[in-house]
Amino acid sequence: MPSILSINGAHLGQVDGFERSAELTPSDDLFCELSPFGDYLPVRFRFDENFLLSPPPQIRLYFTENAVAVYACGFLHADGAMRVLWQKRLDGALLTLFMQGKLQLSLETETGFHLIGLPDCLADSTAASRDDGFLLSSEGAFALISREGEILVLSEGKVLSSEQTLKAEIPFRDCLGHTALCEWKAGKLVSCAIRSAFPPTAATYALALCESALIGADCTSFLSPALEGKAGSLKEYLGDFCSVVMTDEPDRVGLVYERKERIFDVRYFRVEFTDGKISNLRPE
Repeated sequence: MPSILSINGAHLGQVDGFERSAELTPSDDLFCELSPFGDYLPVRFRFDENFLLSPPPQIRLYFTENAVAVYACGFLHADGAMRVLWQKRLDGALLTLFMQGKLQLSLETETGFHLIGLPDCLADSTAASRDDGFLLSSEGAFALISREGEILVLSEGKVLSSEQTLKAEIPFRDCLGHTALCEWKAGKLVSCAIRSAFPPTAATYALALCESALIGADCTSFLSPALEGKAGSLKEYLGDFCSVVMTDEPDRVGLVYERKERIFDVRYFRVEFTDGKISNLRPE
């Protein structure tokens, strides 16, 4: 979300989804404030040694080779008054979707009262009752919530069918435009077919390989004949990474690994090519 960054009361400029850099010293104990555009409260924190070890809930830290990226998320709405968006009775349950700082669902069933936090993309959602709970769906997202108030599924995507089997198309937003056609029964994922919208280019080959490995797509087409038989073990070789980041070099990618809650490490890998196919992938 575009925001104005201030440090010790001095405005440094606008920050957004693109990288911005500044040289800061943790020992200076700097007071930082991110003031988002629109009707949202700012996020404030002290940039010191403790911050680098345990950031506050609305901050994620990504440690790279020679820097730390600070990512702010979960901005709260400035209007703290309760605003009911809709209220419905479904299958003996009372559902109330409301905004109070953030989007929340109040669910009252025979199991009790449950309060569930949801992302803003479900503010325009509609609700329907299912055997496995309640389905909230909007134009670009959906959530399946059990009668006990547990979020069984929460995802971006488009619901294709909400009969006994819940079917949806999930975007991965990667460089190949991968989507997954997924099916759930009784709140459990029973089927997932991955498909690609775009072919890779020379500039995205390394990125596409790692993104495909992350989501479980077939990586064979990226690999040289000598490595094709190892496509299935690529994810195990790379480890438990959770996302992929681009670099300025097309044969180099950064893989993001969770160190602890809200703190991540970015480790870099470089690929080598033989006859236009990847013949080696090594850590740096």
